[in-house]
Amino acid sequence: MIQQDIIHLNGKGLYIEYHHTFDNRPVIVFLHDSLGSVQLWRDLPAQLSEATQSNVLIYDRLGYGKSNPMPTHEREVNYMEQEADLLNDLLTEMNIDKAILFGHSDGGTIALITAAKYPEKTKAVICEAGHIFVEEVTLKGIYEAWEAYKTTNLRERLQKYHGDKVETLFKAWTETWTRDDYRTWNIEYLLKDILCPLLFIQGEADEYGTLNQLEKTVAQVSGKTEKYIIPNIGHTPHKESPELVLAKAVEFINKLS
Repeated sequence: MIQQDIIHLNGKGLYIEYHHTFDNRPVIVFLHDSLGSVQLWRDLPAQLSEATQSNVLIYDRLGYGKSNPMPTHEREVNYMEQEADLLNDLLTEMNIDKAILFGHSDGGTIALITAAKYPEKTKAVICEAGHIFVEEVTLKGIYEAWEAYKTTNLRERLQKYHGDKVETLFKAWTETWTRDDYRTWNIEYLLKDILCPLLFIQGEADEYGTLNQLEKTVAQVSGKTEKYIIPNIGHTPHKESPELVLAKAVEFINKLS
């Protein structure tokens, strides 16, 4: 069964794709990055679903893809904590318990926060290039992305997936992370509350975060941890080295059962 729908939660309309193919099997929930969408995961969800006999839920966060627009580009410092709360509401609405959360970048951070705050909803986490605090390299990457947005066809490429929401979502990302009050954002205090198994994947040449993000995360969570550092790979391992990421994710998920 494939469900494609707009789910309304607290007045927010989120576009979801739910592939429920396997009875009595876990659900992998994909959480996209700060410029991502359902479409931009491409064929990874289908490949991982088939290889692990798992069901899949993919959704566009508010303001992205086919979901409703953001009311404003101005975000609170704890916006990713708010996204974790909304994800919990979505899992409740969809009747999903013990999900395997697969998040990239912002999505990886949201997966970590969800696992800490809602352990009953989380079976395991695959965090790809997530952030737990702000680093100078992150800000440098964001400033370079902003320059590319102004001087290249990046805006047009993003419009293919986000339509007229692009300007707002791009400002929401770049202006929030580079604000003075965001410099002290940090979720390390939550990590001890993560009890489920965690796989943290990061490219060694990640242009948005050092390996401190990975090392400090796996050192502080309470559940079993596994780290996977891929040489010569940047911020999007699942696109830059899809075979390696898929194989590692399959191995991790298959060990859960």
